[in-house]
Amino acid sequence: MLDIAAHVRPGNGIWWSQTSAEPTPLVHALLDSVAEIGPVRAFCGLTWDERLTTELPEQIALSSYGGLGELRKLTRRGKVEVIPCHYSALPRMFAEGRLPNDVGLVQVSPPDAEGRCSLGVGVDYVADAIEHTPVLIGEINERMPRTYGAPRIPLERFAAVVETDRPLPEAPERTADDGERAIARNVASLVEDRDTIQLGVGSLPSAVLDCLTEHNDLGVHSGMVSDGIARLVDKGVITGAYKEIDAGIVVTGAALGSNELYAGLPGLPVEFRPASYTHSPAVLSKLSGLVSINSAIEVDLTGQVGAEMRKGTYIGAIGGQVDFSRAAALTGARSIITLRAASRSSSNIRPVLDGPVTTGRADVDFVVTEHGIAELRGCDLTERARRLIAIAAPEHRAELEKSLVDGEAGMTR
Repeated sequence: MLDIAAHVRPGNGIWWSQTSAEPTPLVHALLDSVAEIGPVRAFCGLTWDERLTTELPEQIALSSYGGLGELRKLTRRGKVEVIPCHYSALPRMFAEGRLPNDVGLVQVSPPDAEGRCSLGVGVDYVADAIEHTPVLIGEINERMPRTYGAPRIPLERFAAVVETDRPLPEAPERTADDGERAIARNVASLVEDRDTIQLGVGSLPSAVLDCLTEHNDLGVHSGMVSDGIARLVDKGVITGAYKEIDAGIVVTGAALGSNELYAGLPGLPVEFRPASYTHSPAVLSKLSGLVSINSAIEVDLTGQVGAEMRKGTYIGAIGGQVDFSRAAALTGARSIITLRAASRSSSNIRPVLDGPVTTGRADVDFVVTEHGIAELRGCDLTERARRLIAIAAPEHRAELEKSLVDGEAGMTR
């Protein structure tokens, strides 16, 4: 096994790839050796590695852009520092040394005939961070597919490598329930033929994709893709034929799904680009048909969106929501926010947000729940509140109406 202590020094800043591309053997080698190395700083994104939540050594000061995956458990215990930032800002933060960038841990494909490795299903912030990271350590996984769109890494760029042959982690799968299917049908009614869509992964985005099977010539420009995207490509629904840029190509930064998806990627018209491209305002402004579809934890009666915290604990992130919502609202077609009308006994449409504002009200065109669609574009504050109350859970509408009458809603002009 790799002697990671030979390449990491006390006080170093270390980052690693996220989700399906997480280099788990390298991360575990760090966990095993950090007591010998000494204190280090670390940065990671969405992780499914339970060892981080059960065995995080005190020598690692961990940070992330949100409380995603297993990091939710660490945020509850105060063991991870969240850096509030737009996903589009990560490349600049690595370039300026504001994020740990002495050592990078990556999972890559086997080298091609020219001795270059692909970042496979995890290009996202990694491709940008590599440019500013002097020491790179690689897990060369026989099962990581070679993907296209991002520069490949020559073998000599790695200070050390380990070779593995293991399945890529699959995204946790949950079947959409009746509420999510109702939300998905409402969202699908807002998507038009030839639109270019952006959405995340999970049961609700998958349900949305399942409701788009009768659409034609959709395009995709998104931070991540899932099995549902691949199915719509196979059905001829997603063609990208009318995208203003990257016509005919699904553009993404990462793939999160099943091993069937990962194995099929080389045969799909998909290009993996760094965050400096996928989330760039200059790039997104060229997509006049852009429809952003993003999820919220809560929305207030003016249309402000909270997607980061619940009851004081980080369970989400700013991520790319603002990057895509703003572009869709200003220069694209439609900015859509989805959420459950209620969680347990509480309304998720509130007079004021419990947590921070993730997306400003000016960047939201539609809010969608299982009870309907609230179109907010061009509406004054009073009309926005009325439309949002109309799609709240029925049992909470009277209370929301009362807050509006009593002036408790955040209606400051």
